[in-house]
Amino acid sequence: MSDAYSQVADDQLDALEAGPDTDLYNAVLDAVALILEFPEQAQRRSTAITTVDGVVLRLPVAGHPPYKIFWSARGPRVEAVFPHP
Repeated sequence: MSDAYSQVADDQLDALEAGPDTDLYNAVLDAVALILEFPEQAQRRSTAITTVDGVVLRLPVAGHPPYKIFWSARGPRVEAVFPHP
């Protein structure tokens, strides 16, 4: 699934993996797995944001507000992971 992550998301995931909060990293991986394995279920749990490039979905990371995963249903593809209100 080399196309399942943008370069931005890949870099952000690497930083989370190297960081001190393993619970956050594991929760992010669980959310990413939901997106990639069950995108329809993930879409029902996401909000949509309209950008100049189209619709991007925003899935909260369970137990770790304000972290969100931004993703595209096309693919699906994880675009970014970061704190967002």
